Amino acid sequence: MRRWYSTVAIVTTRISAISRLRLPAAARSAIRRSDGVSAPAPEVSRRRALGWLGLLATAALIGLLRWRGVSRGWELLAFVPAFLSACGFLQAHFHFCSGYAARGVYNFGAPGQSRAVSDDASRRMDRRQGNRIMLYSVLLAGVVAALAALLG
Repeated sequence: MRRWYSTVAIVTTRISAISRLRLPAAARSAIRRSDGVSAPAPEVSRRRALGWLGLLATAALIGLLRWRGVSRGWELLAFVPAFLSACGFLQAHFHFCSGYAARGVYNFGAPGQSRAVSDDASRRMDRRQGNRIMLYSVLLAGVVAALAALLG
C-alpha cells in the first residue's frame, strides 16, 4: 500500500502544500492548498459579495443613525455589519472558508459540495486559520465601530 504525506510549505495569501509520494501521478491528485479552502470561483465570489453587502450595510447604518441624531453609543451597532464585511473580504482574500474549517470539511467542487477532512493535523491547522480570520474580523469591526462612535 502506497502512502503520501503532506506538509505545509509556504503560508502567504494562500496556503500551499508539498506532497511526497512514491507514485507521482497520484501525488498530483492529492495536492491541495488546505482543507478549508474553497477554490471554485463562485465560492470566492459569494464571500466577496458578502463583504460588499456588509460594507454597504455598515455605511447605511452609520448614515441612518447620524441622520436620526441618536447618541454616539448607538453607532457601536456598526460592529455587526462591519464584522460581516470583514469576514467576507478576508475569506475571499485567503480563499478560505471559516465555516468549512469549523465543521472540519473542505470543498474543491461545485458550491455546496464538501467532504470531511480525514487528517487530524490538517483539521487543527484549518481551525486555527478559521479562528485567525474570525479574530481579524472582530478586530477590524471593532475599529470601525469605535471610529464611527468617536467621530460621530
